[in-house]
Amino acid sequence: MAKVSNFGHFLYPSLSLLSKPTTNTIQFRSLITVIASFSKRHRNFPALHLGRRKSSIPMEDQETSSVAASFNKRRAEGRDKSDATKKNLQLKVRKLNPINTISYVQILGTGMDTQDTSPSVLLFFDKQRFIFNAGEGLQRFCTEHKIKLSKIDHIFLSRVCSETAGGLPGLLLTLAGVGEGMSVNVWGPSDLKYLVDAMRSFIPNAAMVHTKSFGPIFNTDWPTVPAQSKVLDPIVLVDDEVVKISAIILQPNHIEGQVLTPSENSSQKRMDHSPETLDSPSSKKQPGVKPGDMSVVYVCELPEIKGKFDPEKAKALGLKPGPKYRELQLGNSVKSDCQNIMVHPIDVLGPSVPGPIVLLVDCPTESHLETLLSAQLLDSNGDQMSMLPEAKSVTCVIHLTPASVISCSNYQKWMKKFSSAQHIMAGHEKKNVEIPILKSSARIATQLKYLCPQFFPAPGICSLPNHNSSNFGSLALSEGSFPELSEVISAENLLKFTLRPYANLGLDRSCIPTTMASSEIIDELLSEIPEVVEAAKHVSQLWKECSQAEDLTTLADHKMMIEEPWLCADGIPACLENIRRDDLEIVLLGTGSSQPSKYRNVSSIYINLFSKGSMLLDCGEGTLGQLKRRYGVSGADDAVRALRCIWISHIHADHHTGLARILALRYELLKGVPHEPILVVGPRQLKRYLDAYQRLEDLDMVFLDCKHTTAASLDAFEDDFQRISVNSHNLNNNNREIIASKVDSTLFSRGSRMQSYFKRPGSPVDKDAISPILKKFKEVIQEAGLKALISFPVVHCPQAFGVVLKAEERTNSVGKVIPGWKIVYSGDTRPCPELIEASRGTTVLIHEATFEDGMVEEAIAKNHSTTKEAIEMGESADAYRIILTHFSQRYPKIPVLDETHMHKTCVAFDMMSINIADLYVLPKVLPYLKLLFRNEMMVDESDDVVEAVTSAS
Repeated sequence: MAKVSNFGHFLYPSLSLLSKPTTNTIQFRSLITVIASFSKRHRNFPALHLGRRKSSIPMEDQETSSVAASFNKRRAEGRDKSDATKKNLQLKVRKLNPINTISYVQILGTGMDTQDTSPSVLLFFDKQRFIFNAGEGLQRFCTEHKIKLSKIDHIFLSRVCSETAGGLPGLLLTLAGVGEGMSVNVWGPSDLKYLVDAMRSFIPNAAMVHTKSFGPIFNTDWPTVPAQSKVLDPIVLVDDEVVKISAIILQPNHIEGQVLTPSENSSQKRMDHSPETLDSPSSKKQPGVKPGDMSVVYVCELPEIKGKFDPEKAKALGLKPGPKYRELQLGNSVKSDCQNIMVHPIDVLGPSVPGPIVLLVDCPTESHLETLLSAQLLDSNGDQMSMLPEAKSVTCVIHLTPASVISCSNYQKWMKKFSSAQHIMAGHEKKNVEIPILKSSARIATQLKYLCPQFFPAPGICSLPNHNSSNFGSLALSEGSFPELSEVISAENLLKFTLRPYANLGLDRSCIPTTMASSEIIDELLSEIPEVVEAAKHVSQLWKECSQAEDLTTLADHKMMIEEPWLCADGIPACLENIRRDDLEIVLLGTGSSQPSKYRNVSSIYINLFSKGSMLLDCGEGTLGQLKRRYGVSGADDAVRALRCIWISHIHADHHTGLARILALRYELLKGVPHEPILVVGPRQLKRYLDAYQRLEDLDMVFLDCKHTTAASLDAFEDDFQRISVNSHNLNNNNREIIASKVDSTLFSRGSRMQSYFKRPGSPVDKDAISPILKKFKEVIQEAGLKALISFPVVHCPQAFGVVLKAEERTNSVGKVIPGWKIVYSGDTRPCPELIEASRGTTVLIHEATFEDGMVEEAIAKNHSTTKEAIEMGESADAYRIILTHFSQRYPKIPVLDETHMHKTCVAFDMMSINIADLYVLPKVLPYLKLLFRNEMMVDESDDVVEAVTSAS
């Protein structure tokens, strides 16, 4: 006890006056010195107040609220031109190198360790890059492995769904923010149109002007590559001197013995392609055939390598050295100088080396398999492809097909047709679950777990828990699975297959990351920072003290309360009396801003209510992968099943682009099980995106606009429920006036551009549609053990909100009523009175802290908060605990912090899991956590990310 107490004197020097130093102080000197020296390295910050300061924003575009916090009014109203994506993005055109010295295909292992998304495949040439599939996490993966996004020329999708395209929106936005703005060619089957239509609700059109679809043309005016005469005919997409890339469409065969194909003149004939069904020629609806069902096989053909020129043969045929030698090498025939004959290239060149052919096969279901088996291009005689020159053979087949289909005898029979090819099984293999693809973040997770396993239970680098081979349907890596195919291997992260130079044709394992056990990481940590051993012991002691405190009837009499005066002053909130560990856990899945980075994913908070279900507050790209890293592969599936509500703060991509993947997975997991659609609460622009996206995948959700969950709106509807039946007419003007008067404030006042849609005179409210959704909303909240979920407007962009969660009251064993806890999440915002009012007396305030204290001008320009402003918000609202999150990717591991006013505050890290019973300890842990990063305050991200961060919010 004495050891921990004295250690605390050095962590918080002001406390050392409360008691005399003891001999124990000396034995902790090495660790204390480290922390003290680390603190001194922080820059000296100028005194910061929430008032105005000099800014590059014109005065007329700045505004000050009643708490004297400046903000960018034009940005808040959606009129900030500096934030708009360039109207004409540059489409990269590179000078090709037809004699490529290096070419290979490489497995980019997105999703390999978490089973949440499809791996990507990189086709590399000296001057060109092609990527196949862009699932969630691709950006973060490329940053981790130093694959420059700005070098990518084309992206091809094998299917259009969240599993293969979940990372596309963020990728397009990042490229649009690099330099002068760049764009790539995005290719996919014709249902790519629906994804683009959906993304238009939050991505500027300029970022998507180079999207191209191919295949059967549906009922749309969207430009497509002309369809071929038959669905199974190859469609040539790229054909230059470097590579020819063709696509073969696979559609599921839902009619026994018949493949669904458009007619011969499909390029003219349009098909009725509704979200629910596809009209068959017999006009009968075919269940299950809809956009998103198409899959693609890509065929990549490299040109042949011409044989070596033989000058002796040329001389024998009467040719003199000179330009004619060159013509022959280029493949042109010439006339002999000495003989009356024509000399052809075949006469003087050695045998040509056929160019390698790579197939990328994505056959998602057995229904697609029937189409694959009938595809002419792939119906080979032996090794040969019947529609290609006989000299060419397939060199490599990369299977993106799931193991459940690969295990089918028909699929394996089809594979045997390419018996001499190298087969790479890139579907989900269970062995890859144990090898994290994001080693940087896994390393930090392992270190944090060693130091503070109570807040960081995620395993980091080790075998993920809760996985069972039967859950994956995976094939074990064994040649015995394919007895007639000797060249079959399981894909590994960064595995290469070399195509050029021809002498090196074949597998290349040199880039596969070496595995590292958690024990090795800890040994390395202890050699660098030996003080961590003592720090871990002290952190563990904090929980022992906390458990002792729980046994005392009067916490104020506890020794720790005397030594930590702010706790004595603040007291322990009444809501934490006799709190249970299975009441609430806050899991910070993503704590970065703008775009994913090596160490921090984008915004997402998992609210675990245990037996009462769970919620998500924001759902940035990669949220599902983070859940799987936290709870294990099958454990995350259970977490997704238990979701009752997902709340989204605003329409910026870093807060919602992981939503479709979560919803689509939940639908699949609960298929055939009685359940209710999940409730999604968000800004109205989000509904446009989800409505458009549902044409591709079933999301099984009910949407409720955030504006209907404000306190004023809920009160008004509650009053209306009591007075009028569900089938009454729309709200009258008097009701609108009452509601409007309840939510008036500086930025959101009547007549302003930020005025709530619900407040505007004449805005229609379809009460018949809203009432049942609000009733469901109330039911969901009650089932989750919550008294209220209330949204409130904040100052960031149009339709930006924060949220309040209030728990129901409890009754202890002696009948005493204990108030419920309260959590407030700010979303993205400048300091504003609405946030302070909503946060009054909150148990936990989770507040964005995008910028360090010295970057107030940038915070105002982007309508974000600095760390000090976030802490001051919590202080003003008398919050018990403040958790800072949403850090700029300028600070890859830990943000720059001022040491003052941190007595109730902690910095969030990815995978940090805070049980409500541990809030008492939370601020005490921060100094120990900072010890891990004493030498790592500099940005070490890739150039693309750093450049894009400077231009993004």
